[in-house]
Amino acid sequence: MLRALAVDDERPSLEELLYLLTADPRIGTVEGAGDATGALRRINRALECGPDGPDALDVVFLDIQMPGLDGLDLARLLTGFAQPPLVVFVTAHEDFAVRAFDLKAVDYVLKPVRTERLSEAVRRVAERRAAAIPDAAAGTAPPPIPVHEPDPDHIPVELGGVTRFVAVADITHVEARGDYARLHTDRGSHLLRVPLSTLEERWRARGFVRIHRRHLVALHHIDELRLDAGTVSVLIGGEELQVSRRHARELRDLLMRRA
Repeated sequence: MLRALAVDDERPSLEELLYLLTADPRIGTVEGAGDATGALRRINRALECGPDGPDALDVVFLDIQMPGLDGLDLARLLTGFAQPPLVVFVTAHEDFAVRAFDLKAVDYVLKPVRTERLSEAVRRVAERRAAAIPDAAAGTAPPPIPVHEPDPDHIPVELGGVTRFVAVADITHVEARGDYARLHTDRGSHLLRVPLSTLEERWRARGFVRIHRRHLVALHHIDELRLDAGTVSVLIGGEELQVSRRHARELRDLLMRRA
């Protein structure tokens, strides 16, 4: 039976989440907190008493956008403890998924919360919790936060309340949208709240190269390199993208080496 804490600054959303969690037979106890500061005080009590103490918590169902300390800040603080409770993000915003899984969240559930989707999140938490019990019984400390490790070959995106994992190899190019980035594949596009510069650094070794302040492209998806009256562009999946002057020489050199 899981011991849970639900955190949301919007009272109706918190009450609905508490109701749905209480109805799940795998949840033994569930408490609510209206902000991250109150949640942190409750989590500190749980950490002080240990995993077998009367105030212990197994999982925190955490909203992201809250006044003051937000959900991502709280999750980041928890990564500094040896055995913190597991984290499931419950949010109306789909664009924080990458950062959430970087913080080793077990799951990422979109509002409005559907019963079957929340049930799947609870199942994942229960599996993680059960996997940690044999280590504790043997007297050996489990590794810090034994939860989802980011998969370098895939990137998580939210589609209709379901987290899907897009293969990096399928991404043809990435377009900057302010603090966001839009990933393009042959089957559609996905908007993420992550700067283009972050993806450029992360995927450089995978053959992604900057061709413009707004575009990052996968070299193996370039169909044509076009030169016209001193301008350079590339054709990717029928879409023509401009190459800035500062990036043109590097791009030509990279393509020649690959050829």
